[in-house]
Amino acid sequence: MTEPVLECRNVVREFREGTSTLQVLRGVNLAIMPAERVAIIGASGSGKTTLLQIMGGLDEPTQGGVLINGAAMHGTTEAAKGELRNRYVGFVYQFQHLLPEFTAEEKVAMPLLIRRETKSVAFAAARDLLGRVGLGERLTHKPGELSGGERQRAAVARALITRPQLVLADEPTGNLDSGNGEHVLGLMLELNQELQTSLVIVTHDHSIAARMDRVLVLEDGVLKPSA
Repeated sequence: MTEPVLECRNVVREFREGTSTLQVLRGVNLAIMPAERVAIIGASGSGKTTLLQIMGGLDEPTQGGVLINGAAMHGTTEAAKGELRNRYVGFVYQFQHLLPEFTAEEKVAMPLLIRRETKSVAFAAARDLLGRVGLGERLTHKPGELSGGERQRAAVARALITRPQLVLADEPTGNLDSGNGEHVLGLMLELNQELQTSLVIVTHDHSIAARMDRVLVLEDGVLKPSA
């Protein structure tokens, strides 16, 4: 039987506000299977980004836990979380976290360098993937020299350079015009199929959600199937 790439087990997340406690997630259970494409929708402030950050080990659940490929992403050291992320998880955000001093080629190669690949292997893979996303002529350009759509395509390449089992995307087209947004989404879906990478997208866009295998709604702190 195929095992899930990601599991959330009764994930609770609470925040203290003065003397009161705000419970944003109230027991989220979720299993993402290999190559599956899942959209998470919900009202602003419903906790979608918080859930995505917990999935990727960027935030810690108050109760419950997250397993990536069977390994715990919660209750462990930052070093262990970082290793799990580098091995299994890629991230794409609405606003690209591209350091201004690095070229597109350097930034995309970085996850492989962190993994201690040789420079020649890492940069060859970066050039190949940047070519795939239409940036083969922009390898030495820094983020300030790229358009918003180009920066987001570079971010997709960076997320996929390690061939992760799971990509977590937070409004990946939310800051783009419709043409660039469609191009970036198309790339993500194409690479999802080719690399058999599972894809979890948090989005407000119902047209994006409609192209996923499953649509889940985060409501009152619980994930439910979309009606």
